[in-house]
Amino acid sequence: MDSSAKLHKNKQISSKFSRTVLRIMGLLLIISSLIMLPPIFIGFLYKDGDIKPFVKGFSALFLLGSTLLFIYRSAKSDLNIRSGFIVVGMSWLIIGGSCAIPLYFSESLNLSLTDAVLESVSALTTTGATIINHLDDLPHSILFYRQLLQWLGGMGIIVLAIAILPMLRIGGMQMFKAETPGPMKDNKLTPRITETAKTLWYLYLGITLLCALAYYMAGMNGFDAIGHAFSTLSTGGMSTHDDSMAYFDNSLIEFIAMVFMFVAGINFSSHFVAWRAASLQPYLNDTEIRAYVSVVFAAIVIIVILLISNDSYPSLFESIRHASFQVISMITTTGFTTNDVSQMPNLVPFLLILLGTMGACAGSTSGGIKMIRVVLLNKLSMRELYRLIHPHGQFIIKLDGKTVNYRVLDSVSAFMLQFIFILAIFTLILLFFGEDLTTAGTSVLSSVANIGPALGTTHINYSGLADGSKWTLSLAMIFGRLEIFTLFVLLIPTYWES
Repeated sequence: MDSSAKLHKNKQISSKFSRTVLRIMGLLLIISSLIMLPPIFIGFLYKDGDIKPFVKGFSALFLLGSTLLFIYRSAKSDLNIRSGFIVVGMSWLIIGGSCAIPLYFSESLNLSLTDAVLESVSALTTTGATIINHLDDLPHSILFYRQLLQWLGGMGIIVLAIAILPMLRIGGMQMFKAETPGPMKDNKLTPRITETAKTLWYLYLGITLLCALAYYMAGMNGFDAIGHAFSTLSTGGMSTHDDSMAYFDNSLIEFIAMVFMFVAGINFSSHFVAWRAASLQPYLNDTEIRAYVSVVFAAIVIIVILLISNDSYPSLFESIRHASFQVISMITTTGFTTNDVSQMPNLVPFLLILLGTMGACAGSTSGGIKMIRVVLLNKLSMRELYRLIHPHGQFIIKLDGKTVNYRVLDSVSAFMLQFIFILAIFTLILLFFGEDLTTAGTSVLSSVANIGPALGTTHINYSGLADGSKWTLSLAMIFGRLEIFTLFVLLIPTYWES
């Protein structure tokens, strides 16, 4: 094939690729607009205002999305690796910005564009960091919207879209791989990727309903029960009250939250297999889940000892109660609080941040590095130690009795290197904008790991940061939600070569 024919073919592929991407963007804009309908209903129900911003947002996004779908209605293509990454990367940027529209135009919030985008991105990525004060005084429509964004972001709006893509005659396996967290992304629960996406959403919805019912029976009103069920299962951690879970001061509610946060931190594939088999054996046979349980138990014991030794609480029960809640909340990167963590013994806040950095299981709604990577990194480091002792030995890394593919090990190592690199870069940027080292370091770590709570000036909320810092952290949250690789791929020059 001569150069002119090759160039013509590349242009055709690029044009087809662009039309497909724009058609999917139209779909995602329509989904973003539909998210604004429930808050309108809630506003009418409670009659406390702030409906207009949602009406404006819905009208603009629905019109734009419908226009794109109509113009590119003839685009039909299965997504390849290149298009999968760019669609997912652009989607989170576009959806994060689109969902900020009602927050920006809300008169009760009076947010700048920077603050509105950070709040929207934080909710959708389930980071849970907020810049809003006086939550108890806000209209129900705004409060419900924040909770709903977390819940949709928890399982992933992209996964929801994948369930719809076949109706547009567009395959979505590459989107699923690019968006789903964890190093083992090729395992499907069902033969068809659409059915896998639907299965995940059915599980997610079912467990959320159980959580809401449990909260309601424990004493929450219906609005708070649904709102906190959304943030519990998504591990987003935003609340409808300034005091978070401390507002209720109810040990039963805290226990329910711990149970469902812990459940949300387990791979949803494991939930599906256990439910289908009607057995707990899938959980017991999973190395990652066993490591998850072990870390949680060990952390609770350590923090209880620290709290008792510092007389932080009047009784052993109170120490266990608060230690257990904070450990599960942080390791699942939910970020619910029952008290001010910064007032605990100095070692406790840093230990909790470390737990959040580790995160729970891959394939869950939690953020962080993920427990499976921690397990594999430990096995990798131990293998190198054994090689020093036995230079000629052959050491194979296994997981659940199966040999781990070298490509998975390479991926885990590369992820950790890029994780550290992105932390360093974003921390330097925040220092450039004038933040102190504690604030810069912990808020970047909290954002990339999608934890939410941080130390320094951000231990309560992120409102005191410079605008440049807020934009940086918003990007860091998306990097973390997509587990770094997806956006890093877009920065490689060869990605854009035809």
